[in-house]
Amino acid sequence: MSIFVKLASFFKINLFNKIVNFLIIIGAIIKREFIITYRNFFNILTIVIFFILGIFIFVFATGPDIKEYKEIIIGIIWTLLLFSSAISIDKFYQDDFNDGSIIVFYISSISLEFYVIIKIIISWFFWQLPFFIVIPIISLFLDINIIKLKLLLLSFLIGSPILTMLSSISSSMNLLNDKNTVIGNLIVIILSIPVIIFGVGIINASPEIINPQLNILLGILLLFIAITPWISASCIKIGLRNS
Repeated sequence: MSIFVKLASFFKINLFNKIVNFLIIIGAIIKREFIITYRNFFNILTIVIFFILGIFIFVFATGPDIKEYKEIIIGIIWTLLLFSSAISIDKFYQDDFNDGSIIVFYISSISLEFYVIIKIIISWFFWQLPFFIVIPIISLFLDINIIKLKLLLLSFLIGSPILTMLSSISSSMNLLNDKNTVIGNLIVIILSIPVIIFGVGIINASPEIINPQLNILLGILLLFIAITPWISASCIKIGLRNS
């Protein structure tokens, strides 16, 4: 009987140690990502400025017709959000790949899928969340009504993680072909088309079809949540083996 008690306590201790080690590694990755992203604050600020200037350039290009730009401003905002995501693609995995950090994570007890999930969450927090602050401020200058603003923020809340996950997939694919990174940008732009269609459609749609379009956008989000960690992790593994 004492043997079984000793075995049980042994497995409990081992399990506890594994959980503690796992949490320590997760914490170290999160801390490292926050520090690296904080050091890239100027790059984040540059993309936000690009987004703001792009909107006002489009508005000035449409001329003084207020009605005309009000009809297209939501599409302009979503398009610039897409390009802002495409610009930040190379910030995902390339630096970690070059300095060997990914190899350390690969041989540690944490799976690359968890590493990808952490990267996606932190990247969304730093690269997409600032737009939630900028968009309401810009809407004051563009005279976007409160209902459309709420729908815009809701659609962006659902759509922006999709753009981040697309950036993750394309960036991991770029590790397999670092000589032609344009392919990654094209992947993001092409696969983002449904997101833009439904993201803009939610705002411009009649009330009775808003919920169906929201459900479709949520479905796309859930699909990418399911497949992105494994696709990105697989591409990273192939890139490590070929390097």
